[in-house]
Order: sequence, then C-alpha cells, then structure tokens
Amino acid sequence: MRVTSDLWVAALLRRLQGEGGFGAVVRRGAAEAGAIFLISRSRMGELSLFGPAPQAGYDDARPSERLFVQLLSAGTQEDIDAKLEREMRFDPDFWVVELEVGAERLANLIEIRTP
Repeated sequence: MRVTSDLWVAALLRRLQGEGGFGAVVRRGAAEAGAIFLISRSRMGELSLFGPAPQAGYDDARPSERLFVQLLSAGTQEDIDAKLEREMRFDPDFWVVELEVGAERLANLIEIRTP
C-alpha cells in the first residue's frame, strides 16, 4: 500500500532537515494521491526538476515506492515554471517541493530512474 502524498512529503522534508538540508512545499496538491515534483537547488543556484517516473519504470515486486526521473537539468526558474504550467493543464492536483541539497545527497533521499 502506498503512503499518501501528504505523508510522503512530510517525511521527505523531515529527513532532509534532519540531515542539515532545507526544503519547502511550494505548491500543495491532493493530499491522498497528488503527483510530486521536486525542484533541487544546488548551493551554486543551479536548478533541476524531478517528476514521477513513468509507470513502466516500477518494479512489480515493490509497486508502492515513489520513483522519480530528472525532467530538467541545470534549468532556469522560467524553464521549470513553464514545465509545471504544462503539467497543471494536464493534472492540477500535483505537489511542488523545493529542496536545497547536493546531487549526491538527493540520490540518498529519493530513488531516481533514468528514462
């Protein structure tokens, strides 16, 4: 059984802050099953956007995990805003969480798949 989006985001932020990182909810989506998008901001200000992995990327043995793919790398805030605006037309119930954490630490917090 998959945990709710609300609980998953709260746990991610608590874990991140426990490791000395910073994170904030930029947009709150549906509490039960809203898709989650993550904006990763490096200490140098570089932005990357991660979104839910396609269903084909899920392992049948562990279907309850949340998997992510990198949608934008070293993008600008305008690039990210445009991508999220397109997503909003498709599904307005999504979450956006911004994290300040290095790339290697992000991989320890979430599972990232390559498309």
